[in-house]
Amino acid sequence: MEQSARILVIDDELGMREGCRRALTPLGHHVEVAADGEEGLQKALAAPYDLVLLDVRMPKIGGMEVLEKILAHDPDAVCIIITGYASIDLAIEAIKRGAYNFLSKPFDTDTLILAVNQGLEKRRLSMESRRLREVEAQAAELARAKAELERLDRMKSEFMLTVAHELRAPVTAIQGYLQIIADGYVSADKQRPMLLRAAERSSELLTLIDELLQLARIKGSAEVKMQEVDLAEVLEQTASLLRVEAERRGVNVELQIAARPRLRANHDHMRQLWTNLLSNAIKYTPAGGSVRASLEVREGTIVGSVQDTGIGIAPDEVPRIFDEFYRTEAAKAMAARGTGLGLAIVKRIVETYGGTIRVESQVGAGSTFTFALPQAQPATETEGTRGSGGTGGTEGASDTAVAPPAP
Repeated sequence: MEQSARILVIDDELGMREGCRRALTPLGHHVEVAADGEEGLQKALAAPYDLVLLDVRMPKIGGMEVLEKILAHDPDAVCIIITGYASIDLAIEAIKRGAYNFLSKPFDTDTLILAVNQGLEKRRLSMESRRLREVEAQAAELARAKAELERLDRMKSEFMLTVAHELRAPVTAIQGYLQIIADGYVSADKQRPMLLRAAERSSELLTLIDELLQLARIKGSAEVKMQEVDLAEVLEQTASLLRVEAERRGVNVELQIAARPRLRANHDHMRQLWTNLLSNAIKYTPAGGSVRASLEVREGTIVGSVQDTGIGIAPDEVPRIFDEFYRTEAAKAMAARGTGLGLAIVKRIVETYGGTIRVESQVGAGSTFTFALPQAQPATETEGTRGSGGTGGTEGASDTAVAPPAP
C-alpha cells in the first residue's frame, strides 16, 4: 500500500469526483472533494493537501485562478489538471503556470494512480528538499551563533584581564604609599605628599569604576528611564559645566546650534555622550586652541559633531579609537592619566539608539567626531539658540563662546 496522503479533487462533474475517490481511497489516501472552484479553493486554503486534482473549466472560479491562488498559498503544492480534450491547450498553459501534470478525460484507474503516485513523489521530494534547506539554515545559524558566543567569550576574557590590570595599577600604588607610611619609612613632613598621591590614584580608581558602571548601565538600557530629551539643552548644560576646565587649559569652546531636536532617550546617556566628546576634545587641545560643538537635523537625522584643533590621531590608530581601554600614543604623551573608556561609552550610547559615529582626524591638526541619530518621531524644533547675537551658524544658529582662551 502506498503511503497515505491527503488529496483534494476539485471538479464540477459528480462522476469524476466520486470516480477519483473510489480509485484512491483503497490505497489508504484521505480523499476530499469539491463541486466547484470556490469550494475547492476554500478547502485548499483552509488545510494542507499533498496533492490536488483540478478541473480547468468550472463555474464560479475557473481552474486557472484556483491554481494560481493555491500555488501562491503553498509554492510546493502539487496540482494535476484533469480536463477534456477540448481544453488540452488550457492544461498546457496551466503547466506553464506551475501545475505538475495533466490528465485528459476520460482516463482509467491505472493512469490516475500512476499520475498521483508520481505527483506524491514530487511532493515528497519537494518537502524533503525544503526540510534539508531548513536544516542547513539552522546548522549555519547554529555555527554562526557558536562562533559569536566564542568571540564574545574571548572578548569577555580579554575585557576582564584588562579591567583587572587597569584596577591593579592604582590599587598597588595606593597600597605601596600607605604601607611605606605605616612601616615608618618616611618622616611626618613627607607623609602628606604621599597621601596626596594616594588620593590622586584613588580618584583615578573611582573614575575608572564609574566609567565601567556607565558601560554596564548602557548595556541594560532597556530598563532605564526614557523621556523626551532636548539635545541642544543637554549640549548647552554640558558645555557650561566644562567652562572651568576649558578656561584653565586656555581652550576656546563654541557651540553652533542650527536646530533643537528632541529625542526619546535616557537623559544621562545624552549627557554622557556630549560630556565624553567635549571633555576629550578639551583635554587633548593645547592652550590657544579651539573646540566647536555643532547640532543640526538633516532629512530626519540628528547630526552632532565635536571638532577640535588638538593633537589629532594617527591613521593607523583610528580603527581602534573606540575600543575599550585604548589610548593613542599621542594621548598618553600629553596626559599620563586616562581610562580609555570615554569613546567606547560614546560608541555604545550611539549604537544603543540606532545611530552611527565616525571620526576624521589629522595628526597635529585636530579631530572631528560626528554622530548621527535617527529621530524616532517628529521633533519640535526652534531655529537659533538661546540668547542673542552671533554669526557663523546656519538658519539662525549662533556661535556662543563658552570658555574664552587664556590671555
